[in-house]
Amino acid sequence: MTEENYKNIEITPDEDWEKAKPEILPRPTYWPFFLAMGLTFIFWGLLTTWVILLAGLLIFTIALAGWINQIRHE
Repeated sequence: MTEENYKNIEITPDEDWEKAKPEILPRPTYWPFFLAMGLTFIFWGLLTTWVILLAGLLIFTIALAGWINQIRHE
């Protein structure tokens, strides 16, 4: 087919087609940031001291639980 033939083609939707439904996106949240911060503290604590490691584990656990809880309620 030449380019002229493509210009003459008109696409019409069939009668049984449905309109696309919009996606429902989750609300913005800070939990991924705190999860990443906790993970950073964990690795930093592995290199330095157990206090930072413990703080990282605590932040990571709370952030993971908070994020999962928020996703479950949406």
